[in-house]
Amino acid sequence: MGRSEGKRPACSTAPDEIMVEDPEALMVALTSGDDDRAEASVIQLAAHSEALPAITSLLHSPELDVRWWAVRALAQMESPPKDLLVRALDDGSEEVRQCAILALAHHPTETAIPSLLQLVTDPDAVTVNLAATALIAIGTPAVPALLDLIENASHVVRIEIVRALASIGDPRAIPALMNALEQDSPAMHFWAEQGLDRLGLGMIYMKSK
Repeated sequence: MGRSEGKRPACSTAPDEIMVEDPEALMVALTSGDDDRAEASVIQLAAHSEALPAITSLLHSPELDVRWWAVRALAQMESPPKDLLVRALDDGSEEVRQCAILALAHHPTETAIPSLLQLVTDPDAVTVNLAATALIAIGTPAVPALLDLIENASHVVRIEIVRALASIGDPRAIPALMNALEQDSPAMHFWAEQGLDRLGLGMIYMKSK
């Protein structure tokens, strides 16, 4: 399979190995097991809306590699069906879930908040970081849930939540950011200071010190 070495191609570029436009041929390339061919097909499939049903059907494949490329193909579309990306957050494969999180960071939707909140407490640090980044992309609608979650979260998760709150820049997060400054964590201090500065409170905090 194309994922045998545990690596994926970059999402922003694609090789020029395949120059066909027929959707059926592109679908064959997408599921070929050759990452270069699959990535090249993804770029072209994004322009073929008629390929969407076939891509959608691949999300139910028993093969991890096929499901991953299906999500990757959806992510490349200008306006993918976001409900399909949200559903992929519950995939049994960590790789597929991470791909879906990245896709939602580029195509944010409030409907993903509950699933992303679960993933932001995942044991895998990469998943936690990606989920927080996707919540940042959603913005202010994610703030109440992040504030509810921070109290009982682990140290690693709290850092990511503080990063998310700091990056979103919602005034409702000010008490949480101030509290983060009291924690014995340089990472929390950094993001809390960034967030307060973004909200115009950086100098006020420095004077209070």
